[in-house]
Amino acid sequence: MDNEADTFYRELPKVELHAHLNGSVSFQTIEKLIRRKPQLNIEHSMTAIGKGQRRTLDECVKHHCKTNYKSKNNPVCFQVFKVIHQLVDSEEDIFMVATDVIKEFAADGVKYLELRSTPREETATGLTKRRYIETVIKAIQQCKKERVDIDVRFLVAIDRRNGSQVAMETVQLAEEFFLSSDGLVIGIDLSGDPTVGHGRDLLSALQRAKNSGLKLSLHLSEVPSQHDETDLLLDIPPDRIGHGTFLHPEMGGSQGLVDKVVQKNIPLELCLTSNVKGQTVQCYAEHHFKYWYHMGHPIVICTDDKGVFATDLSQEYKMVATTFGLSREAVWKLSQQAIDYIFAPVSVKEQLKQKWRNLQPQEFK
Repeated sequence: MDNEADTFYRELPKVELHAHLNGSVSFQTIEKLIRRKPQLNIEHSMTAIGKGQRRTLDECVKHHCKTNYKSKNNPVCFQVFKVIHQLVDSEEDIFMVATDVIKEFAADGVKYLELRSTPREETATGLTKRRYIETVIKAIQQCKKERVDIDVRFLVAIDRRNGSQVAMETVQLAEEFFLSSDGLVIGIDLSGDPTVGHGRDLLSALQRAKNSGLKLSLHLSEVPSQHDETDLLLDIPPDRIGHGTFLHPEMGGSQGLVDKVVQKNIPLELCLTSNVKGQTVQCYAEHHFKYWYHMGHPIVICTDDKGVFATDLSQEYKMVATTFGLSREAVWKLSQQAIDYIFAPVSVKEQLKQKWRNLQPQEFK
């Protein structure tokens, strides 16, 4: 970023609604983790995708949550998330990673953050799924105690690869924390390799979550030819859609799917650099942001995995503005409108809107 633009986008108050905890781990935090675990012989180059690099999601993100959508142009890749999971396998690691990630988002001007992560258990370190969630909550509370200028909530992720029983157990765990975490655990994320299994097997768990008051953010239409599953899951309906890359006809989706999303007014979480580097979208100019933005449909700019894809939310907003010719005022509006799509209660939305009013440049008033 050039200096003037850098200042505008950095100072722009922002909302981040699609950030996977492990994928958001920065270079600096990875260095600390590598030093802690020299026995793993991990090089930093195995944990991030730098500027100009591209890796198919098939090759490098199948251990995380994305897709097997392939690009024939792509060279060999590292299994990025598998490596990060090796580095982050104890309560101590999770606490450090979560506090670092929260502070980095805050330093980038993010005022409200919804983190998401799949609770894991590690026999070697005694980590349980319950302790995993508790540790993330502890990190959120610690940042609050230190008066870090950011409001953070947590979405418990269901990894679709683990099947219906684990999905139901995850929902039950999320329900407990929904009631006991003082509003910090607010929803469920559905992610995992979309080519594995079918959404119908997870329907009862997702429906239970919805009925219990948990909000739902579902990764949908990340790969082509998932019409039936997307159609089925849209009927729940989700409160937000992650990616939605192949929903619309121009990307091999269907008008029926678009109509359903529009009719139910479901906001989309759009992650441009993630899609371009993962090659589910060929280039920024072809990103489906343009389609939904010109339609006036609710959209939120997000990072997905700021560490792995070597980006931050300021860069994502600048990329959107330069690619699609958005004025600074339009960018501000895009950022401000994102407040309406957060999962926290109305009182939090009002506080955030006040914060945006206080920070709004004079020329936009």
